[in-house]
Amino acid sequence: MAEIKNIGVYTSGGDSPGMNSAIRAVVRTALYYNIEVTGIRRGYAGMISGDLFPMDRKSVANIVQRGGTILKTARSEEFRTPEGRQQAYKQLKRYGVDALVGIGGDGTFTGAKVFSNEFGIPIVGLPGTIDNDLQGTDFTIGYDTAINTVVEAVDKIRDTAESHDRLFIVEVMGRDSGLIALRTGIASGAEAILIPETKTNLEALYHRLEQGRRDKSSKILIVAEGDEAGGAFEIGRLVKEKYPNYDTRVSVLGHMQRGGHPTCMDRVLASRVGVAAVEALMAGHSHEMIGIINGQISYTPFESAIKHNTEVDANLLRIVDILSL
Repeated sequence: MAEIKNIGVYTSGGDSPGMNSAIRAVVRTALYYNIEVTGIRRGYAGMISGDLFPMDRKSVANIVQRGGTILKTARSEEFRTPEGRQQAYKQLKRYGVDALVGIGGDGTFTGAKVFSNEFGIPIVGLPGTIDNDLQGTDFTIGYDTAINTVVEAVDKIRDTAESHDRLFIVEVMGRDSGLIALRTGIASGAEAILIPETKTNLEALYHRLEQGRRDKSSKILIVAEGDEAGGAFEIGRLVKEKYPNYDTRVSVLGHMQRGGHPTCMDRVLASRVGVAAVEALMAGHSHEMIGIINGQISYTPFESAIKHNTEVDANLLRIVDILSL
């Protein structure tokens, strides 16, 4: 068992619903084991500038249901430099922090791995990203909320699409990963789903739209922002060029996908891994992301966790083809 006296907790990179639930779990678990907790505002940037403060039970009261992160988040170019990391370490020593829990995605874990290697401070990570693109966990914190937000929005868009016999091309987040697009497209009954992991076949897309034109008054296309064909506006331009008589609209959902109250699933996931993070540090773990696989807590080295999925579930793609007829 490692002798941990003061755990620092921070959020870094893009925010995701459920981060506050994870912060709450880390703080209250540490206090349960009589370990002090130090909050670090604005991720690595705040670590460098010394924006640290002690946290207690009241610090995390009434936040389990809130989106965003009470600790704020930022990206830090300075932390990429040896001088920036040295300054961050000095600030942690100044506040007596001897272990860290970082909540975020691949950028967070990449920085944590380098920092821990340089200064020997134990660090574990929690998977906080709406993209669900980390290895070592079935779901990431925020993914369930994000996909439910998208489905709710697309359901509303379909109401107006149905009323006007329109084709709506809806862009969702996913620069490198199409998992948001894939699941929400199936759940919302989209005619086609375009994602970065597969090459866009425009002729197949046109064929599907022609089929839908005969049988359906409204049509929905879900496009991940990182799709290699160029995103929703480029797809909209190509479709309008091919079918000038189509009443085509483009809707970019954008950052609304990151906001809102976390779902029950995200709150429970964040709470479970938050508790496990503190206990992992106490047991001597470091350089690992805490996730859940098949319902059980899992530990994945940072370097493995940040390797993005390059393939998607072939069965989900098959389901899209079957149900879009």
